Amino acid sequence: MSTSPAKYVQLGKSGLRVSVPIVGAASYGNPKWAAADESGQWVKGEDEALPILKAAWDRGINTIDTSNNYSNGDSERIVAKFIEKHHIPREEIVIMTKCWGLVGKGDDHDLFTVMQFPTINNRQEYINQSGLSRTAIFNGVEGSLARLNTTYIDLYQIHRYDSTTPPEETMKALHDLVESGKVRYLGASSMRCWQFALLNEMAEKNGWTKFVSMQDEYSLVYREEEREMLPYCQYHGIGVIPWSPLAGGQLARPLNASETARSKSFAAWVSPTQEADQQINKRVEEIAKKRGWKMSQVALAWVQRNVASPIVGLNSINRCRRKHRRWRVDRGRGPVLGRTVPAKGCPQSRLGILVRV
Repeated sequence: MSTSPAKYVQLGKSGLRVSVPIVGAASYGNPKWAAADESGQWVKGEDEALPILKAAWDRGINTIDTSNNYSNGDSERIVAKFIEKHHIPREEIVIMTKCWGLVGKGDDHDLFTVMQFPTINNRQEYINQSGLSRTAIFNGVEGSLARLNTTYIDLYQIHRYDSTTPPEETMKALHDLVESGKVRYLGASSMRCWQFALLNEMAEKNGWTKFVSMQDEYSLVYREEEREMLPYCQYHGIGVIPWSPLAGGQLARPLNASETARSKSFAAWVSPTQEADQQINKRVEEIAKKRGWKMSQVALAWVQRNVASPIVGLNSINRCRRKHRRWRVDRGRGPVLGRTVPAKGCPQSRLGILVRV
């Protein structure tokens, strides 16, 4: 039992409760997957990942977010091994995973798949294995259930929008998964607000299961979601569980500090640091020094004001301990940053919405 319980919140207006924070399992799996370069990888293998997950669990963090395509399925397998090794009752842990992405097979196991090789899904062995068609969704959930060694998924999320599949087909397939008992709740991730609204309205019109959550990119240097997505979710009672609240580590250290393996990897997919980002980073550093906090503590406190629960990556037991202490920060302290670092004037495109099936 946890000696320092985490906080738990309802996910939007659904009855599902999740921990604050949520552990992001993208960094657990195959170290060769998404490797930055030969100098180091940000993905931890099983031997390193299992103790980190246990440290989070011991602190009451009971919610894990993964995806079928993280390390081409190895992330889900590690989550299953963690549950099995520590004999965790299935009803005590909240498992979130995703479909849409491609799971590399055989010689493709080490590849970042779709992001590195956009045409790979046209090969014979990958037909109907990605996207949001009824067949792809059903194939995806069966694969995830097998890798997670479970009979159901608490929150099943579509990783991106699929413009090649009719929205009716996607939402009916997801609804049928809920009706079958293989999925308890539905969520979505990183898409334009109009796309998310279209899918939800399709479900509403037909009496099908709607989304209860949106997992989007949101941080002090990426506030695009404040234009439409966050107001939409607030109005409709949809829980926001953002990824990359520290902007891939950019907000965790001064800009002149050494890069991490993860920041090197992300640099290939996001825009170069802009002058406005540099100003925000300096402001975060100033406030952190003034209050005696870590820079990451300041950035996370700001994000936490507007969301249900941020998704954070934990790559060491010590970092797990430090980040756990940050969630006790008063949410009211965050707005000082909101008044001093305004959102950028032009719509942005970053990693979250660049990729298409």
